[in-house]
Amino acid sequence: MVIFSYEAEVTTSIPPAKMFKAFVIDGAKIALETFPDFLKSITIEGDGGPGTIKEVHFTDSNPFKSVKEVVDELDKEKLIYGYTATGGDTVIPGVEKISYRMVLGESANGGTICKRSTKFFTSEDGGTGEKETKAAHEEMRHMFSSIFKAFEGYLLANPAS
Repeated sequence: MVIFSYEAEVTTSIPPAKMFKAFVIDGAKIALETFPDFLKSITIEGDGGPGTIKEVHFTDSNPFKSVKEVVDELDKEKLIYGYTATGGDTVIPGVEKISYRMVLGESANGGTICKRSTKFFTSEDGGTGEKETKAAHEEMRHMFSSIFKAFEGYLLANPAS
């Protein structure tokens, strides 16, 4: 098994604690409201902390059907969230799992800077290398940034959330 690691950052005008609550704690509810044409359902087994299993089911308009995630880390005080995509059809061929870790902190303007690390764990016989994982990371980085900004828009439109 080979592990390829990548880093990315995204910022928002929303304060870190509020963004963490929306994106991590209330994320399934807000995502379903924000992306009804993209998400069909999200099932959660567990209390949201480590060991919780989330299954995201996409609508028929999406090229993917589902993804299974397991929560690895949840620290509400330090605003850290980690999870691993272990199943479904969004894990790229030749990759056994993809682990993500997000740390939210305050930016210079009082908003949030989210630092996200991604690790691709390749299967021994998958033939997936750095070129493939880097391309997948770039695509996921762009998608993650768009989702993060959509949550920012949701919170600006719903300040009581």
